[in-house]
Amino acid sequence: MKLANTHKQYLVLLVLLAMFQTTQAQIWTLQQCIDSAQVYNKNLQISRNNLLIGQQREKETRANLLPKVSVNADYKYFTNLPYQLLPLSALNPVAPEGEFRAAQFGVPHNINANLQLTMPLYNPQVYGNIHASKIASEITQLQYQKTEEQIYFEISNLYYNVQILHHQIDFIDSNLINAKRLLKNIQLLHEQLLAKGTDVSKVKLQVSQLTTQKENLGSKHEQVLNALKFAMGISLEQNIQIETDIQFQNINEYEPSSTYDILIVKTQNRLLLSELSTLNNSRFLPSLNLIGMYGTTGFGYNKKPNDFLKFYPIGFAGIQLSYPLFNGTITQQKINQKELELKNSEFQINLLTEQNNLQTENAKLQRIVAKKLVESTTEQIKLAQSIYEQTIIQQKQGTASLTDLLLADNALRESQQTFLTAIIDYLKADLDLKKQIGQLKPKN
Repeated sequence: MKLANTHKQYLVLLVLLAMFQTTQAQIWTLQQCIDSAQVYNKNLQISRNNLLIGQQREKETRANLLPKVSVNADYKYFTNLPYQLLPLSALNPVAPEGEFRAAQFGVPHNINANLQLTMPLYNPQVYGNIHASKIASEITQLQYQKTEEQIYFEISNLYYNVQILHHQIDFIDSNLINAKRLLKNIQLLHEQLLAKGTDVSKVKLQVSQLTTQKENLGSKHEQVLNALKFAMGISLEQNIQIETDIQFQNINEYEPSSTYDILIVKTQNRLLLSELSTLNNSRFLPSLNLIGMYGTTGFGYNKKPNDFLKFYPIGFAGIQLSYPLFNGTITQQKINQKELELKNSEFQINLLTEQNNLQTENAKLQRIVAKKLVESTTEQIKLAQSIYEQTIIQQKQGTASLTDLLLADNALRESQQTFLTAIIDYLKADLDLKKQIGQLKPKN
């Protein structure tokens, strides 16, 4: 009866979903694992840097409205001074019209140095780029939130896997203790010639199989726990323990909202509309700039007896108007490209919406199936426990064989494992459903 009592104790613990936790190491809750990933996960750190990059790009675009000041300087030495054609009538009033004389003007040394100012007063391209940069920053923000959601989903799945492996190992330990106790009893009966040698071999095989299963589960548990540490962004050498209590409850329906994938595509659609509007405006609207320049111009001559180097100031301020008349249809080709990209974006929104609706329905069905499986395996584990206890009594009375007892023990262990798996499947199905309807984590 000790074997049956041990199974019954684990059944009670399983139904209540409460396991004893060790106090020798820190216990990490699911939320603590997620919080750790918020700080240390490399993908999130990259996404945060991308967020800052997007903000800097927006500031860079706004900076185009600020005045631009440049310093320009050049020096030219003319080995051959430029020629000009002078009409002879300008030098001699009686000279016939239409006759010219070539003459060289200037000095060989020319120096120019100036400050130049340019400030846009109105430029449709600049204002369009500023609006587009705002939308691009929104896309970067959504991509960061999507990465957060992916990390939340990944860590939750790994956390649930570690939990189920932990409980499976506990069950294997319990069953291994019971199997070794049974082996000891059968060996005593065999020594008293009350059991066959094959009975001893069967129980030894059972012990060996359970030992192998425990080793395999231990290895899987370590692998999944390392994957959890990696997702959290902490060292693999760090010793952590997770909560072994599986928080299971019937969960209500959720209010659906747009997923991050759909939000990103819709925002990209807005960005394309903004770029298309900017192209249309830049094709028909002029740009107006404030310009100014102040500097000096130097002339030098290096031959005797009139060698000199003299500088003369130069400066101006004005307004520059630029209106595009024809640029070889380049703008029109860009507009055609953006219109096609806009159509593809609309198709993508429809495709993602339909795909999300399909995946949402599948997730709902999976959750319903998992819930029913939890309910059915709860009854199955009670039935398997009852059969196992009756088989023990029958085996002691000689009406049931050792094979019957081992089969009943296997059936009980299998129902225990199925029950654990059903609970985790339900939690994962619920997690997937929340992801598909955009409720995995609150929208910022």
